Amino acid sequence: MSDLAAVQARLDPLFPGLMGVRLLEITADRVFAEMSVRPNLCTAGGILHGGAYMAFADTLGAVGTFAQLGAGQRTTTTDSSTKFMAGARQGSVVTGECVALHRGRTTQVWQTSIRNAEGKLCAVVTQTQLIMAAG
Repeated sequence: MSDLAAVQARLDPLFPGLMGVRLLEITADRVFAEMSVRPNLCTAGGILHGGAYMAFADTLGAVGTFAQLGAGQRTTTTDSSTKFMAGARQGSVVTGECVALHRGRTTQVWQTSIRNAEGKLCAVVTQTQLIMAAG
């Protein structure tokens, strides 16, 4: 399994770092992270933007797959489905728990549950990651 600090260091200069994704745990079947709900990630109403939920979840599924890649492999998202249930207010922190539903040779399917500061389920995102040769 990948070293948490090393994976975080790879994310920080990229889009997930810009969003403020903070990895808290990575195991073979689970990625757990948090993200602050900053004003620049919100709608005009001070609620986390739907695209921010999706990008947060996409990052976690990609990290879960990346952590298991062999030498010379890379991953990309091929599809994603999001269901929204509740909002997260500006100034709070959301958490994302991403679990592996399928880990095959060429694809992996991950599902992320995103919760607001009160623990209420805000969104569920299911995504497929394609595993391919680098290059």
